[in-house]
Amino acid sequence: MVHKVGIVVPQRVIPYDVAIACEVFGRLHDPDGRARYEVRVCGEAPEIRAPAFSLKSPFRLNALKWADTVIVPGIDDPFAPISQQLLLALRLASKRGARIASVCSGSIILAAAGLLSGRRATTHWLCAEQFAQQYPDISVDPNVLYVDEGEIITSAGASAGMDMCLHLVRRDFGQAVAAHAARLAVAPLDRDGGQSQFIQHAPPNSTGSLAPHLEWMASRLNRPLTVAKMAARARMSERTFARRFREQLGITPMQWLLKARLRRAQELLENSTAYVDQIATACGFQSTVTFRSSFRRMTGVSPASYRRRFKAA
Repeated sequence: MVHKVGIVVPQRVIPYDVAIACEVFGRLHDPDGRARYEVRVCGEAPEIRAPAFSLKSPFRLNALKWADTVIVPGIDDPFAPISQQLLLALRLASKRGARIASVCSGSIILAAAGLLSGRRATTHWLCAEQFAQQYPDISVDPNVLYVDEGEIITSAGASAGMDMCLHLVRRDFGQAVAAHAARLAVAPLDRDGGQSQFIQHAPPNSTGSLAPHLEWMASRLNRPLTVAKMAARARMSERTFARRFREQLGITPMQWLLKARLRRAQELLENSTAYVDQIATACGFQSTVTFRSSFRRMTGVSPASYRRRFKAA
């Protein structure tokens, strides 16, 4: 039986998100040559403005009544007002039982439609923090590639939409068909590490009274630093220093230090040939085991895996 996929195309759509869904679902056929999916691109208007060009879609939003699955791509300004026509179409599709999936910042459109309340979701890491602040009733996980909540599925930024679409194929037709779809896309069927490995984990800066002390800490990442040493440098008691640190930066001094050390480790893994144990020492970790554990906890992958993926030529 053919599975019907309606791809929503809102104004200011990110074309890459639309193309991913079109390619993954549109190229799959059964052994007899019959299409496994029928894909319809459904525009919010007859002509859609994308960041670099305009496009015309053959169907409008009313065609979503036909779809078994509705794909919602991201838009270039995800927190801009969304048309009520689009939000209503998504609510109606969900109400009648359609499976709804978003790519990248499309999850913020689903949130605006009220479809993610009380659910877990993800989005591109660049807008995850604002997303969580604007919709506190949604549990936003910025570290994963996609979140499957049954009839609502959200994916993280950019190519994570590919991971999600392959996952949907696996749900619909099984592992073998999904593996074939992955080969057609020249993409892995399953990626390890989630989205967290791509996030730039730079520690927060401060323009307040702590700014010069942060510079001092950043210049001594390879040395043993304690809250007592930091507070003494700032000429404060440990309690006052920790309180001001949290007031200005929202985290503890040791949390800031750990993030700074791990960010420095990312830079060395990307741009140096130093061994992992040398990097651990250079970044102030007392043991390589502690470094590997902390690095994996932040990025979702080991230092060696991170280096293979991001090392400069």
